[in-house]
Amino acid sequence: MTVHEFYDLLLKELEENPNLRGYYRFLNDMTPAKYAFRKKYFIQRLEYINDAVSKGNSVIWDCGCGYGTTAIFLTLNGHKVYGNTLEYYFEQIPARLQYWEKFGDLKNLKLDYLNHFDMKDQGIYDYVIAQDTLHHLEPNHEALDIISTALKSGGSLISIEENGKNIFNRVKNYLRRGNKRIKEIYDERLQRKILIGDENTRSVEEWDKLLAAVNLKLDHDSLKYVRLFLPAFYKVYSEEKIDKKENEIWKKNSFLRRYFYFGTSFLANKK
Repeated sequence: MTVHEFYDLLLKELEENPNLRGYYRFLNDMTPAKYAFRKKYFIQRLEYINDAVSKGNSVIWDCGCGYGTTAIFLTLNGHKVYGNTLEYYFEQIPARLQYWEKFGDLKNLKLDYLNHFDMKDQGIYDYVIAQDTLHHLEPNHEALDIISTALKSGGSLISIEENGKNIFNRVKNYLRRGNKRIKEIYDERLQRKILIGDENTRSVEEWDKLLAAVNLKLDHDSLKYVRLFLPAFYKVYSEEKIDKKENEIWKKNSFLRRYFYFGTSFLANKK
């Protein structure tokens, strides 16, 4: 199943299941510019992951899988996927599986409500996927060590993260939570307190150092910066032109890349 085919089926699922629309807001506001912006970012992320999973029949851990969307897509494409989450999203999983089973075999998919720090798997995953997840995991060094331990030798972490140097997000986060980047919450389902990073985002350079400490080497050839242009630009330019310009600018302009791109994507390989 291609990314675009999967996206079309996701839209049909949202029509049938309004409970998902609070997160996947494609149908909430059909203003052409906002819709194009959201669609492009969803497809961009999933295509990056799909391209990064270069081995067929891979064993994958979707770390912080949320609603399980990426895990479902990868399973439908022949991979064996385990996903864990601590979000309320987990209650929506049974209905989602019932919908997606109509389009392929999901017997190699397992989704759990499980704390990251309770993971015990060692050396069994070809890939670990972390989408908007790494900056929530605290203590971060211990969390990254769990990921590294779970990977096979030569396996890869596929990370999609906010750019911790983005000026707009830094100001927004500071106004909301100040410098308190880590908070303690009580998980009703697990019946215990856990730590969580409160949008504790970092720059690529910071991630590079943290990953190296747990035997993961950031692959700089895989690095991409994404999302420079806001929805208003989609009123004037096509998605294709915006995509081309964003790819050109971050490679040439270090100032814009560092402070104005909202997101990054990269692989880190286990040595």
